[in-house]
Amino acid sequence: MRHITLKGLSLLKQFEGYSRTVYLCPAGYPTVGFGHVVKPGEAFEAGINAGQAEDLLRQDVIMAERAVLRLIDVPLTNGQFDALVSFTYNLGVTAFQRSTLRCKVNHGEHAQVPEQLLRWVWAKGYRSRGLVLRREAEANRYCSIS
Repeated sequence: MRHITLKGLSLLKQFEGYSRTVYLCPAGYPTVGFGHVVKPGEAFEAGINAGQAEDLLRQDVIMAERAVLRLIDVPLTNGQFDALVSFTYNLGVTAFQRSTLRCKVNHGEHAQVPEQLLRWVWAKGYRSRGLVLRREAEANRYCSIS
Protein backbone atom coordinates (compact mmCIF):
# COMPACT_ATOMS: atom_id res chain seq x y z
CA MET A 1 0.00 0.00 0.00
CA ARG A 2 1.15 3.53 -0.77
CA HIS A 3 1.86 5.86 2.15
CA ILE A 4 2.14 9.57 2.67
CA THR A 5 5.71 10.86 2.32
CA LEU A 6 7.71 12.51 5.10
CA LYS A 7 6.98 15.89 3.47
CA GLY A 8 3.28 15.09 3.56
CA LEU A 9 3.47 13.94 7.17
CA SER A 10 5.27 17.18 8.08
CA LEU A 11 2.50 19.17 6.40
CA LEU A 12 -0.11 17.30 8.43
CA LYS A 13 1.77 17.80 11.68
CA GLN A 14 2.24 21.51 10.97
CA PHE A 15 -1.45 22.18 10.48
CA GLU A 16 -2.88 19.76 13.00
CA GLY A 17 -0.54 21.05 15.68
CA TYR A 18 0.52 19.03 18.70
CA SER A 19 -1.36 18.90 21.97
CA ARG A 20 -0.11 16.77 24.83
CA THR A 21 -3.50 16.92 26.50
CA VAL A 22 -7.06 16.37 25.31
CA TYR A 23 -8.92 19.42 23.97
CA LEU A 24 -12.14 19.98 22.02
CA CYS A 25 -11.46 20.60 18.33
CA PRO A 26 -13.50 23.24 16.44
CA ALA A 27 -16.02 20.53 15.51
CA GLY A 28 -16.47 19.70 19.20
CA TYR A 29 -14.64 16.35 19.33
CA PRO A 30 -12.18 15.46 22.09
CA THR A 31 -8.79 15.46 20.39
CA VAL A 32 -5.17 14.84 21.38
CA GLY A 33 -1.76 14.69 19.74
CA PHE A 34 -1.77 15.66 16.05
CA GLY A 35 -5.53 15.72 15.50
CA HIS A 36 -6.33 12.27 16.90
CA VAL A 37 -10.01 12.10 17.74
CA VAL A 38 -10.33 10.25 21.06
CA LYS A 39 -12.33 7.07 20.61
CA PRO A 40 -14.57 5.43 23.23
CA GLY A 41 -12.42 3.50 25.67
CA GLU A 42 -9.27 5.55 25.05
CA ALA A 43 -7.94 7.45 28.03
CA PHE A 44 -5.31 10.17 27.90
CA GLU A 45 -5.62 11.70 31.38
CA ALA A 46 -1.83 11.76 31.77
CA GLY A 47 -1.38 13.22 28.30
CA ILE A 48 0.88 11.89 25.56
CA ASN A 49 4.36 12.72 24.35
CA ALA A 50 5.27 13.74 20.81
CA GLY A 51 6.40 10.21 19.91
CA GLN A 52 3.09 8.73 20.99
CA ALA A 53 1.26 11.49 19.12
CA GLU A 54 3.19 10.71 15.93
CA ASP A 55 2.40 6.99 16.32
CA LEU A 56 -1.32 7.83 16.57
CA LEU A 57 -1.05 10.12 13.53
CA ARG A 58 0.58 7.37 11.46
CA GLN A 59 -2.23 4.98 12.47
CA ASP A 60 -4.97 7.53 11.78
CA VAL A 61 -3.58 8.64 8.42
CA ILE A 62 -4.01 5.11 7.03
CA MET A 63 -7.76 5.77 6.73
CA ALA A 64 -7.11 8.81 4.53
CA GLU A 65 -4.47 7.00 2.47
CA ARG A 66 -6.85 4.11 1.78
CA ALA A 67 -9.64 6.50 0.83
CA VAL A 68 -7.48 8.36 -1.66
CA LEU A 69 -6.26 5.08 -3.17
CA ARG A 70 -9.83 3.80 -3.46
CA LEU A 71 -11.43 7.00 -4.78
CA ILE A 72 -8.80 8.21 -7.24
CA ASP A 73 -8.48 6.41 -10.56
CA VAL A 74 -5.51 8.25 -12.07
CA PRO A 75 -1.80 8.05 -11.24
CA LEU A 76 -0.65 10.62 -8.68
CA THR A 77 2.72 12.15 -7.93
CA ASN A 78 3.89 12.02 -4.33
CA GLY A 79 2.93 15.69 -3.90
CA GLN A 80 -0.56 15.10 -5.27
CA PHE A 81 -1.06 12.06 -3.06
CA ASP A 82 0.21 13.89 0.03
CA ALA A 83 -2.10 16.87 -0.58
CA LEU A 84 -5.16 14.68 -1.05
CA VAL A 85 -4.34 12.61 2.03
CA SER A 86 -3.95 15.79 4.10
CA PHE A 87 -7.26 17.13 2.79
CA THR A 88 -9.04 13.83 3.52
CA TYR A 89 -7.47 13.53 6.98
CA ASN A 90 -8.73 17.02 7.81
CA LEU A 91 -12.24 16.86 6.34
CA GLY A 92 -13.05 13.16 6.26
CA VAL A 93 -13.63 10.52 3.62
CA THR A 94 -17.24 11.51 2.93
CA ALA A 95 -16.36 15.12 2.14
CA PHE A 96 -13.60 14.00 -0.21
CA GLN A 97 -15.78 11.36 -1.85
CA ARG A 98 -18.56 13.86 -2.61
CA SER A 99 -16.29 16.71 -3.67
CA THR A 100 -15.85 18.32 -7.05
CA LEU A 101 -12.15 18.21 -6.14
CA ARG A 102 -12.16 14.42 -6.47
CA CYS A 103 -13.95 14.64 -9.83
CA LYS A 104 -11.38 17.13 -11.14
CA VAL A 105 -8.52 14.85 -10.11
CA ASN A 106 -10.15 11.79 -11.67
CA HIS A 107 -10.71 13.69 -14.92
CA GLY A 108 -7.04 14.70 -15.00
CA GLU A 109 -7.92 18.37 -14.55
CA HIS A 110 -4.95 18.92 -12.25
CA ALA A 111 -4.64 22.64 -12.99
CA GLN A 112 -8.07 23.17 -11.39
CA VAL A 113 -7.25 21.32 -8.17
CA PRO A 114 -5.71 24.28 -6.27
CA GLU A 115 -8.88 26.30 -6.89
CA GLN A 116 -10.99 23.39 -5.66
CA LEU A 117 -8.90 23.01 -2.52
CA LEU A 118 -9.36 26.69 -1.71
CA ARG A 119 -13.14 26.26 -1.66
CA TRP A 120 -12.80 24.30 1.60
CA VAL A 121 -11.85 27.13 3.96
CA TRP A 122 -15.07 27.64 5.91
CA ALA A 123 -15.71 26.70 9.52
CA LYS A 124 -19.01 27.41 11.25
CA GLY A 125 -19.97 29.86 8.48
CA TYR A 126 -16.75 31.86 8.67
CA ARG A 127 -13.72 31.90 6.42
CA SER A 128 -10.94 30.43 8.55
CA ARG A 129 -7.46 31.91 8.17
CA GLY A 130 -5.98 28.62 9.39
CA LEU A 131 -7.88 26.65 6.75
CA VAL A 132 -6.85 29.12 4.05
CA LEU A 133 -3.20 28.59 5.01
CA ARG A 134 -3.65 24.83 5.10
CA ARG A 135 -5.39 24.68 1.71
CA GLU A 136 -2.70 26.93 0.19
CA ALA A 137 -0.02 24.59 1.54
CA GLU A 138 -1.93 21.56 0.21
CA ALA A 139 -2.27 23.26 -3.18
CA ASN A 140 1.48 23.95 -3.22
CA ARG A 141 2.19 20.33 -2.29
CA TYR A 142 -0.21 19.13 -4.97
CA CYS A 143 1.67 21.14 -7.60
CA SER A 144 5.14 20.13 -6.40
CA ILE A 145 7.27 17.77 -8.45
CA SER A 146 8.51 15.59 -5.59
